[in-house]
Amino acid sequence: MTAFLPLLHVASGPYQFQWSIHPDVVLLCLFVEAAYLYTVTQLRDVISDAGRVRRSQVVMFSAGVLAIYLVAGTPIHDISEQYLLSMHMVQHTVFTVVAAPLLLAGVPVWVWQALLRQRGVMPVARILVHPVVAFGLFNAVMVLTHLPVAVNYSLNHHWFHFSVHATLVATALVMWWPILSEVPELPHVSAPLQMAYLFLQSIVPTVIAAFVSFADTPVYSFYEAAPRMWSLTATEDQQLGGGLMKLIGSLIYWGLIAYVFFQWYNREQAAEREPQWDDVAEELAEMGLTTPGTRK
Repeated sequence: MTAFLPLLHVASGPYQFQWSIHPDVVLLCLFVEAAYLYTVTQLRDVISDAGRVRRSQVVMFSAGVLAIYLVAGTPIHDISEQYLLSMHMVQHTVFTVVAAPLLLAGVPVWVWQALLRQRGVMPVARILVHPVVAFGLFNAVMVLTHLPVAVNYSLNHHWFHFSVHATLVATALVMWWPILSEVPELPHVSAPLQMAYLFLQSIVPTVIAAFVSFADTPVYSFYEAAPRMWSLTATEDQQLGGGLMKLIGSLIYWGLIAYVFFQWYNREQAAEREPQWDDVAEELAEMGLTTPGTRK
């Protein structure tokens, strides 16, 4: 099937370093950042129950926008689009496990609540961010967009390539909601479920990585026809891409599993150390401040 897709954008020669300005990416990133800053500053006065905006939230959201620009508006994008599958995998991984959680964590709760109050939004949101739906939706998109026919088609049609990136980020935001949400109406799941969710989520990149890493021949005809860089053959390039996808994803998911576990453990330990009233009453009685057996 992929044989019928013309390789319209394969580079005609070896890579020559050139920092091309991608107006669509620059304008999109500027628009998203400006819209965010306008919302948390100007619209904050319009929304009656708007809360504070932490500086850390502004930093995280801006870092998420920067992460998108770094892989979509720099030479990384040009290399991934015309030369190396490994850079293509890095680009998608950054979109989904770096940029998306930073963007989600950077939006204040009151902004989400204002959006959820709009007519018809809450019922849809409640379905989308359900852990089973969020997990299934994101991973279905991940698998479909990494099929050979989808990759080859997207690299030959800019509008479709842009749509793939936008869909990956959007579904990644949904996927991260059960872990990062602070919205009371749609809260994150409990710590044990967070760890189980993250563990399952860490498996899918491994499956995709194995699909390309252990193939004996090039999987994507587009990259097979592309000029070589850094003396990498097409097969070595896709093995490197699978390895990077697995490594980056695993480090982030398992790092978060460890963080959630220790936070949960510390909370449980603190709860156990909280003094019981009987112990407090006994100590007060020993100090002569109450009579033994007195409870209030």
